[in-house]
Amino acid sequence: MLQQPRQPLGFGPELRRLRLARGFTLGRLSALVHYSKSQLSKVERGLKAPSTQLARLCDTALDAGGSLAASAPSFTLSSPTPEPVSDEGETWLMRLDPTGDASFESVPRRSVVAAGAASVVPLGRPAPRTDSSTVLHTARSLFAHYRSLGQSAGPHLVLPPLIAQTHTLRSLAHQADLRSRNGLLSLASRYAEYIGWLVQETGDERGALWWTDRAVELAEEGGDHGLAAYALVRRALVTLYRGDAAQTVELARRARRLAGSDRVRGLAAQREAQGHALAGDRRSCMRDLDAARELLASAARSADEDARSQTPVIGSSTLADPVSMITGWCLYDLGLPAEAAQVLDRQTAALPAHALRSQARYGIRRALAHAAAGEVDHACALVQSLTAATDSVASATIRTDLRRLAHVLRRHPTRSASELAPWLATHI
Repeated sequence: MLQQPRQPLGFGPELRRLRLARGFTLGRLSALVHYSKSQLSKVERGLKAPSTQLARLCDTALDAGGSLAASAPSFTLSSPTPEPVSDEGETWLMRLDPTGDASFESVPRRSVVAAGAASVVPLGRPAPRTDSSTVLHTARSLFAHYRSLGQSAGPHLVLPPLIAQTHTLRSLAHQADLRSRNGLLSLASRYAEYIGWLVQETGDERGALWWTDRAVELAEEGGDHGLAAYALVRRALVTLYRGDAAQTVELARRARRLAGSDRVRGLAAQREAQGHALAGDRRSCMRDLDAARELLASAARSADEDARSQTPVIGSSTLADPVSMITGWCLYDLGLPAEAAQVLDRQTAALPAHALRSQARYGIRRALAHAAAGEVDHACALVQSLTAATDSVASATIRTDLRRLAHVLRRHPTRSASELAPWLATHI
């Protein structure tokens, strides 16, 4: 079994030094970071390694400017690595830290052997023969369950089984007949695409794009050429969260030109509208939202290939009216928070009860719109109702809006804003 990473020398003493310099007791720091005093004491004394999350929370609470977090063990879920030499094979390596967090990376098998590593999952090694059709049916059902779980739990809980399942599908595809092979690889590509989205939720942009590229490769290998265009839509989401309007619009336009289905063209038009909103171009934004609505409606009416093959639908499965929800998102970016709040009020009310991630994502954006429209107390009440959901899903992208919300609330020091401030401080 792989050795667990050790705590870097000096992290504990530095945590204690900064805490005392700020005049914080262990109890006060515990309340800010939501870890027990006992656990914090063990970390300070070097008896327990800090998780990446705890290190970041302490860094924020103690205003360390990133220096404290940088000295903690670093665990990333995935990262781009050179493609392995074809005759030596590829290995997906899993590491576990003392808190249960996992990291995965793709490395040449020869490197793993040289390092003496064990407990690895090799790719390309023949798997026992099985009934491919049964596996495919079961894996489709599992994927629906994983997506549901991803709506109510943090990425670190969902990613390990997703990655293992993707490996299994790819391995089985290499021994299946042509029809089953393509179905297995196409489904594996959907798993990989979803992994990329969850990895982005951890804040790892490079890892998210790496997995998106793997999804395209799996789809192409299985004869499914439609995912390359959607990969550009996914890349545009990364640039959108970076605040890069021009690149978001360009990637979305390329996706629309490349797409072979109305659904992907509709999702690309929707993303392009978000890019225009970020740039303040209301006319272009509304034009593309209208196009997205028409294209997605057309896709819903048609029996496209995904429906016939029972391949999981591309994009969100929890939004009853995705274009209207994104319209509310865009109105906020266009500087129309009151209008945005009205739209988001209606759309968030239609979200499924189990979809905690969607409730937190769009609910926080809704609160942000209300706050920017001057309804600070109402905004704070909305956030208070979403704290459990936000904590549960642990989303880096949701934290983007929480940072914006904190900035707005600092300009309106009401009692409700002050009461919300300690929770916000641990999430931005």
